[in-house]
Parts: sequence; structure tokens; C-alpha cells
Amino acid sequence: MTKVGVIGAGKWGTALAFALSEKCEVFITSRTPRDMKNFVSLQEILKLEYLIIAIPAQQISSWLEDNFVYDNQKILVAAKGIEAKTGKFLNEIYADYVPASNIAFLSGPSFAAEVMKSLPTALVLNSKNEELSKKFASFFPSFIKTYISTDVAGAEVAGAYKNVIAIAAGICEGLGLGKNAAAALISRGLVEMQRFGTEYGAKDESFIGLSGAGDLFLTASSTMSRNFRVGLGIANGKSKEQIIKELGEVAEGVGTTYALHKIAKEKNLYLPIAREVYNMLEGIDPHVSLSNFLAS
Repeated sequence: MTKVGVIGAGKWGTALAFALSEKCEVFITSRTPRDMKNFVSLQEILKLEYLIIAIPAQQISSWLEDNFVYDNQKILVAAKGIEAKTGKFLNEIYADYVPASNIAFLSGPSFAAEVMKSLPTALVLNSKNEELSKKFASFFPSFIKTYISTDVAGAEVAGAYKNVIAIAAGICEGLGLGKNAAAALISRGLVEMQRFGTEYGAKDESFIGLSGAGDLFLTASSTMSRNFRVGLGIANGKSKEQIIKELGEVAEGVGTTYALHKIAKEKNLYLPIAREVYNMLEGIDPHVSLSNFLAS
């Protein structure tokens, strides 16, 4: 059996370790020791050829700088997001440490809790190196259908942006605006996401497939989504600090919202949903923000 190392023992990293253990010998590590099967040190994990890295986007730069030693490992990135302080995508951050031929990015609709139950799931592996994607795809279990794509930009934009739309959808739900409004919001969100993606050379088809529409529809319609729950908290008048504390988990959409705000200002981009999510995270009353959005 191929040995695979998972770095990051949060819900998603743990779910991937569980799923891949059907076909592979899987080892896992995290910042803090865990009482779980095949938990080993980071030093041991980094000696393996195949690695799954499930470290949140806002933490990955410092983690790579402090911990990662490249030794021709093949890496599958299992996080989604844009770094808030720099506006960098994950592929740009990893580029300083790993060549493009040795890295792939995982995308598509996937709640960790359902993967842990072995429920049917479909995911996309995105890499400039198709053979690498196919190799990683061979590690996935029978209940996960995998697809291959070379559109790294599309996967990155869709995977990050959908979390911001999910926050907006949670606000919509929390304010009791109804299903008509929710459908309109998600539809406009998909268009906004795709328009943003063209700035980075993303392919249109990525936004109507699993990486885009699929992941967006899932994340923006369920309380199983951390970002959707962030939106519910905002609708209930809570501050982002209070919401994050109560959540007890990383909601990538918060950091990504701030990254999009930074990028939009620098590039003079029209991102009305992301703009209003930013405003609400900064404390603007959701009803005022809603009026601004409807007028835009």
C-alpha cells in the first residue's frame, strides 16, 4: 500500500485520512498531539513522498516558512482560501516552496462529516501536472468519484470565493429574506465569482462544474457550512470576533473576504457581494448593507 501523510488533523484532514485509508497506509500529524490511529511527528510525515496538506489558508505561509523542508514530495493541497494580508492565492504561496509539477489542489463540494460516513462525494484534482492528479486520484476510495483538471486558477478562485458567498447566504437566511432572495444571491454570487476568475485566467467551465457551482450550492445552503453559520451570526447582530470564538473552527470565508476587499481596491474590481460581506464583518448593520447591495 502507498504511504500517504496528512498534515492537519482538523475535521477535513481527519476525514481525508479516513477516506484514503481504504486504499493507502495513511499517517497524520498536527500542531498539537492527538490520540488517533497512525498519529506521528511532523518530521516523520515529511519523509513520505505523498502528502495531503489541510492547513488553513491564513496559516499556511508561516507554517511553510517555519516547518516545511522540500525533498521532492508530491503535495495535494486540501485547503481553500486567499491570504488576507497579501491577497495571494494558495498556489502563489506554495510556489516559493514546491514546483508546480509536484503540487495539486483539491476542490469540489465536500462536507467532512459526510465523508466520514462514506457518503457519495465527487471531487476535482487540479494540477498543471495531469499525471500527478491521476496518481492522487488513485488513492481515493470507492465512494469518492474524482475528476481531473488543469485549471488551478479556476479551482482556487471558486474554492475561495464560494465561502464569501456562503457568508452572504447565511446572512440572507438569518434575516428571513426567503428562498427567492437566496436563489438570487447565489446566482449573482456565481456570476461575481466567475467574473473575478477571468482576472486570473480561470476557465469558465470550472465555475459551472463541481469546483464552482457544486461547491457554492453546498456551502451556501446548509448550517453544516462554517461560513454559512458566520452569516447567521452576523444577521443576529454578533461581531466577527464573537462569531469566530463561538465557532471554535476556522471559517475561511472571513479571511478571504478581507483578501477580496484588498484585491478589489488594488485592481478597481466590481465585487458587490464581497464588498457588502466585508462591510458587515466590519460592523455595518446588515439591513443597511442589504439596501446598498440592492441599489448596486
